[in-house]
Amino acid sequence: MFVTPAFAQTAGAAGAGSAFASFLPLVLIFAIMYFLLIRPQQKKMKDLKAMVDGLRRGDQVLTQGGIIGKVTKVGDDGVLEVEIAEGVKVKMPRHTIAQVMNKTEPAKAA
Repeated sequence: MFVTPAFAQTAGAAGAGSAFASFLPLVLIFAIMYFLLIRPQQKKMKDLKAMVDGLRRGDQVLTQGGIIGKVTKVGDDGVLEVEIAEGVKVKMPRHTIAQVMNKTEPAKAA
């Protein structure tokens, strides 16, 4: 009633740009979340997988349960044998290793 037809036409045309403008903050929030949370977590998981895949006999490891031990045998089936005390050896899956404390040097080729 109080709105002129010319004003009503410009308001309708601005609605298409307004939809994009209201969607833009959502895209920015997702981009920020990706770079601050998702990407660093993926990098950390990739580094952990490389570390666990590179385990060798003699490495001192920390398990997710908080046990520190020395790797005595690395199996191909994903099972490690870890010595947690003198004469006490336990078998555990590779994915339970949280950190490699001391890494052994590879043997030199003769």
